Amino acid sequence: MIPKTFKEVIDLGDGRQISIETGKLAKQAHGSVVVQSGKCMLLCTVVSNYKASDVDFLPLTVDYREKFAASGRYPGGFFKREARPSDGEVLTMRLVDRVLRPLFPKDYHCETQVMIQLMSHDENVMPDAMAGLAASAAIQLSDFPFECPISEVRVGRVDGEFIINPTRSQLGESDIDMVVGASADSVMMVEGEMGEISEEEMADAIRFAHDAIKDQIAAQNRLADAVGRKPVREYETAPSDGELEQQVRDMAYDKVYAIARAGSSKQERSEAFAALKEEILASFGEEELAEKSDLIKSYYYKAEKDAVRNLILDEGLRLDGRKTDEIRPIWCEVEYLPSTHGSAIFTRGETQALATVTLGTSREANIIDMPSFEGEETFYLHYNFPPFSTGEARPIRGTSRREIGHGNLAQRALKRMIPSDWPYTIRVVSEVLESNGSSSMATVCAGTMALMDAGVTLKKPVSGIAMGLITDTGTGKFAVLSDILGDEDHLGDMDFKVTGTADGITACQMDIKVKGLSYEILVKALQQARAGRLHILGKLTETIPAPNPDVKPHAPKMVNAVIPNEFIGALIGPGGKVIQELQKETKTTIVINEDPITGEGIVEILGTDQEGIDKVLRKIDSITFKPEEGNIYEVKVIKILEFGAVVEYLDAPGNEVLLHISELAWERTDQVTDVVKMGEVFEVKYIGVDPRTKKDKVSRRALIPKPEGYVERPPRRRDDGNGRGRDRDRDRGRDRDRRPPRRDRD
Repeated sequence: MIPKTFKEVIDLGDGRQISIETGKLAKQAHGSVVVQSGKCMLLCTVVSNYKASDVDFLPLTVDYREKFAASGRYPGGFFKREARPSDGEVLTMRLVDRVLRPLFPKDYHCETQVMIQLMSHDENVMPDAMAGLAASAAIQLSDFPFECPISEVRVGRVDGEFIINPTRSQLGESDIDMVVGASADSVMMVEGEMGEISEEEMADAIRFAHDAIKDQIAAQNRLADAVGRKPVREYETAPSDGELEQQVRDMAYDKVYAIARAGSSKQERSEAFAALKEEILASFGEEELAEKSDLIKSYYYKAEKDAVRNLILDEGLRLDGRKTDEIRPIWCEVEYLPSTHGSAIFTRGETQALATVTLGTSREANIIDMPSFEGEETFYLHYNFPPFSTGEARPIRGTSRREIGHGNLAQRALKRMIPSDWPYTIRVVSEVLESNGSSSMATVCAGTMALMDAGVTLKKPVSGIAMGLITDTGTGKFAVLSDILGDEDHLGDMDFKVTGTADGITACQMDIKVKGLSYEILVKALQQARAGRLHILGKLTETIPAPNPDVKPHAPKMVNAVIPNEFIGALIGPGGKVIQELQKETKTTIVINEDPITGEGIVEILGTDQEGIDKVLRKIDSITFKPEEGNIYEVKVIKILEFGAVVEYLDAPGNEVLLHISELAWERTDQVTDVVKMGEVFEVKYIGVDPRTKKDKVSRRALIPKPEGYVERPPRRRDDGNGRGRDRDRDRGRDRDRRPPRRDRD
């Protein structure tokens, strides 16, 4: 029997549409939809167990995968099977997770999976922009306890006009690439990169995206109503005890407030809070602790959170004693590591990042091989967050999703400041050595200085800052916090990271935990972030005012050369013999790429020894050398023949040409050595190609003044036996070789 399907269509307003369909695929999942735009199709399924897990958090897994069959391709590798997720897939998972997670109840602890698959790809549609829509639409068809539908869109701007879900080609012309996630009432997540836009322009882009999201949410509601909404499932809620909660609050609140007000360091503060918690636990009996210790701890953390938030709202004081707009002390250093191509330390309070820069050829580019996109990055940044940075000992299980996300944010913050004609591939690595808030922004600052230390001619230096927000919906009070601590991130209502130059924003990442954040508060946070960003930027430029004029002496120098297509084979040689020997001889790395448009060869020469690089350039000049008719060239005699001299162009070693005896001088020449000697250097004029021999012809005598009264004698000619005359002067050397010995003639 053909299943009954339900479908809703979203009009994007420019002829494009997005459809949401359910009822045909994956019907045993608790909710499933197919979202389609053009030929792009995403299947999203959601399932949540009915039994709670033994954890005190929501075990939510958002998984996004792109199938290679979706674009008619095979997976790379030996097994020809999709393996671990790519960085691009992980970033999409994070975009969706960050919007969905806050909308589940705090006490919902059932294992929940949201699985999104790209089943069909369209090169004009970027699928990650529809992943949030697919996830929310599937959840609306389930019985999950979920607060409200959400959606996500990408917003770009081309020629001053905002575009929802632009194509990849449009994105290449856009000065904004931003993904916004929101409910109908509130913006919840923003992430993207920008071309130095203003704070007001960013707010306008968010508004434009939010309007489009509202249309997508309305379509989800229509679809859920048409299918028939399921009753929300009942689940085991966390136990509560109002009397115990008040008891713990009375014991903890004032003492927490006093500790927070002391303005101590992270370690001192953590020890004081831990001691207070143990003191409160010790005040209860063994039986009561055995039954309610988890509840007591939970109520303590709630009292701690309330006390710290109230301190900020009522007195404008923060955990480390700063005011709301105050930046922690900063110190910086460049050229810390002697062997790297560039390095820098950035320390802000108790957060520290050490960045290194490595320069290489296009061979070191980061290859991106996804079903939805193939390409390479010649600038990329890796972020590492070891456990010792927070004073912890825990297992290291490869690169985490958080490390991938923070590294991507820092990369996007810096990449538009790399000159488009910069010849090197650049890898920046940030090692977070201490962390107490916003290590990703410390990475941006350390990365900026390391790039300048490496001699990378950044268009402008970039700095970054993390902003926080504390609000009280009852009183309407709020406080925007500059340069937040880790604790403030945890207990606050917003984590807003902004990077930029002195002239505008280059990247942002925002997670909002409260409903109905006004645009007025958002703009205030952006303006306060700008002031803090410029303060930090001043510290960076005090340390290194401008990029170093050249790369380090031990760093490789990069020179690019262009050669016509027909000479690529000659430079490579049979089986790569020429290029391999040249690399070995000159101690350089040579990479040849073909320009996809012109077909010319782009030769990259990388080496630490300038003499070796120059030798490669001379070899290229030699291979590609073509003399022009009428030009004068300096040559050197490398061989003497009876009928002329073989000379080598000094501008192109290895390129030889015969200087015939008749072109040595105006006077009759009997012996070549009467005019030139081995190793002698002089100038010749390139006459062109001899139509008779089809070889290049050069002349020395063409550059010598003709003797006064000189009369050109016609060459003596004789019959060569075929009815054709021969120039006896030109060929006398050849004829002499053919004459029999004198005794035979006698």
